[in-house]
Amino acid sequence: MMAQSSLLRVRVPVASSLRMQPLVRTLFAFLLISAAAAALRSEVVPARPVIPAHRVKLSEFGAVADGRTPNEQAFRRAVAALEKEGGGVLEVTAGRWLTRPFELASRIDLHLDAGAVIAFTTDPADSRVGKNRYRPFLLVKDATDVAISGQGTIDGQGQAWWPDAVRFRDEANRRHARSNTSPRPRLVVFEHCRRIAVEGVTLTRSPVFCLVPVECEDVSVVGVRIFNPADAPNTDGIDPSASRRVLIKGCTIDTGDDCIAVKAGSRSGLRSEDILITDCTFLHGHGCSIGSETYSGVRNMTVQHCRFVGTETGIRMKSDRRRGGLVEHLVYSDITMRDVGHAISISSYYMGTTTDSSGKALADEARPVTATTPQWRDIVIRNLRATACRKSAGLILGLPEMPVEGIVLDHVTIEAPKGMRIAHAKNVRLQDVTFLVKEGPALSVDKTVEGLVTR
Repeated sequence: MMAQSSLLRVRVPVASSLRMQPLVRTLFAFLLISAAAAALRSEVVPARPVIPAHRVKLSEFGAVADGRTPNEQAFRRAVAALEKEGGGVLEVTAGRWLTRPFELASRIDLHLDAGAVIAFTTDPADSRVGKNRYRPFLLVKDATDVAISGQGTIDGQGQAWWPDAVRFRDEANRRHARSNTSPRPRLVVFEHCRRIAVEGVTLTRSPVFCLVPVECEDVSVVGVRIFNPADAPNTDGIDPSASRRVLIKGCTIDTGDDCIAVKAGSRSGLRSEDILITDCTFLHGHGCSIGSETYSGVRNMTVQHCRFVGTETGIRMKSDRRRGGLVEHLVYSDITMRDVGHAISISSYYMGTTTDSSGKALADEARPVTATTPQWRDIVIRNLRATACRKSAGLILGLPEMPVEGIVLDHVTIEAPKGMRIAHAKNVRLQDVTFLVKEGPALSVDKTVEGLVTR
C-alpha cells in the first residue's frame, strides 16, 4: 500500500496524482455532469396527503387511557367509522393508551395530542403471526393519504424484546451469519402506500426498526424524534426501502443502529430514488446509511445540513456480494460531525458490523460480476467538517471486480486518530481535503486505485 504523507496535518499534495493524469479530462467532464445532476436532485417535494377535516376522538369508541387496558378494538372501531365517512382525523388525547397491534386506512390522520402515548403490549403472542414472524405494531398497507401527526409519543416498549435479541445478534456475528437481526415486530410500517406524512411525533423503544416505508411514493417525515437506547439492538430509526420521493427533514434520531438506512431490496425491482435528508441531527447510532440490501438500486439522494454527534459512523454505505446493486448519484453537503467513530465509510465487504474488513479485502481475488454485485458510483461529499473522531477518517473500499467509481471529496476536513484508506476504486478526486491524524499516514492508497486526482 502506498502511504501518502504521515504528517499530522495533511492537505494532500498535487503530486499525489502520480500516474493518473491521463484520466483527468474524463474526470472533469464527469464532475460537471455530476454537479448539474446534484442541483436537480436536491429538490424533492413529495405530494402531501389530502385528509378530510372530519374529526373523532379515540375515547369516543370505548378506549381507556389507564395504561393497563388494551385498546386495539377501540382503534379498529374508530378507523372503521372514519372510513365510512370518507376519512378524517383520529385524535388521541393526553394519557397512556395501551394497545395490541392495529392498522390505519386511507385518508386518515392519526393525531397524537401533547401528552398522548400509544404504548404497545409486550406479550409476543399479541403480534405473532407464525413461527418467527411478527406483524408490525402499527401497519398501513395499500393506502393513500395517510398521516401520523402531533406532539405525542408511540412507545414500542422494546425493553421486553432486547435481551433475547442481543443474544441472537452476538451468536449470529460469531457465526458470520447473513443476518444478525432476530424476528421482532417493527414499530410503524407503511407498505405500498402513496402520499404519507409522519410529523412531529416521538417514536421510542421500538423492538426493532422504528419507521419503515416499503415500496411507497411521496413520503414526508418532518420534525420526528426517535429515541432508543444506544445498546438496543437493530433499532434503526428510519428505513425507507424501495421508495421514491422521500423527504426526511428536521428529525432528531438517537438509536442503537442505523439512524437512517436507505434500502433497496425489492423483489419487483423497485428502486429507492429521489430522496432528500436535510437539517437532521444524528446522535447515538450507526449514522446515515445506505444498505446493506441494495440489489434493486438506489439513486438520486441528497443529504445536506445535517449534524452527527457521537455516532459510530457518519456517512455510511454498506453491502456485499450477496445483496448488492447499483447505487449512484449521491450528494452529501454541509455536514458537521463531532465525536463520531469513522467519518466516512463506503464498503462492499459488509459483514454485519461496523468492523473494518479492508485487510482481508486487499488479498481478495476478483469474482464474476452478478446481479447482486455492489456498485457505488457518482458520489459527491462536499463541505464536511469532522472533529474529534474516535477511530479514523474513513474507508473507501470496492471490489476487485467492481471498484467504487467517481468519488469526489471537496472541502473536507477530518480530525481523527488514523487517516483514510482507499482500495479497489477508480476516478477519485480529492479537492481541498485535510486530514489531521495522530498516527500513521493521513491517506493510504492501495495499488488497486486508478484515476486518483488531488488538488
